[in-house]
Amino acid sequence: MKYEWRKKEKDLYIPKQQPELVTVPEQHYFMIQGNGNPNDEEFSNRINVLYSLAYAVRMMPKQGHTPEGYFEYTVYPLEGIWDLTEKGRQLDTLDKDELLYTIMIKQPTFVTEEVVERAFEYVRKKKAHPLLDDVTFDSMEEGLSVQMLHVGPYDDEPKTFQKMDEFIASNQLERMSLTHKEIYLSDFRKVEASKLKTVLRYKVKRKIESFE
Repeated sequence: MKYEWRKKEKDLYIPKQQPELVTVPEQHYFMIQGNGNPNDEEFSNRINVLYSLAYAVRMMPKQGHTPEGYFEYTVYPLEGIWDLTEKGRQLDTLDKDELLYTIMIKQPTFVTEEVVERAFEYVRKKKAHPLLDDVTFDSMEEGLSVQMLHVGPYDDEPKTFQKMDEFIASNQLERMSLTHKEIYLSDFRKVEASKLKTVLRYKVKRKIESFE
């Protein structure tokens, strides 16, 4: 039976439309960094190279190699960690040209460095991508986090962030950094903006209570 992340990892990928606390374990990803407006072609090119590698892993048995521990699965969704340049932080309104990002696609537990090397070789032979060598394979452990499902245009995310901020303040939590993660459950190329589903997530920590 195919492993479906939507069913097996609901706590991480299918949150409700209200803030909730979750602990995100260490996970492994194909990652690539970039900067600038996500509506530009450069962002799309980075997405394309990540998916090329993700599907190279997914389709390995059809290429004559079955990694140890391999199982049928659905490719994970695109994720991104977002930040701003120092200049962008000083502005009163968001300038998308000042965005910094690391986008990524999670990989199943059976993916080892050897599997990663095979994926790179396969993509390089099939159709060499100019950004291929910019991709890394690395782990990330987000730990304690607040997340919420945002439904609607990306430009409306501040409304959801406000609810998350209120939840953090009322639950004796504080954000670990100004960055945030987004997980794209919808394909913006195929789904109208009002119906886009995006997981928004902050890394947080519990405030230390004072007994003075």
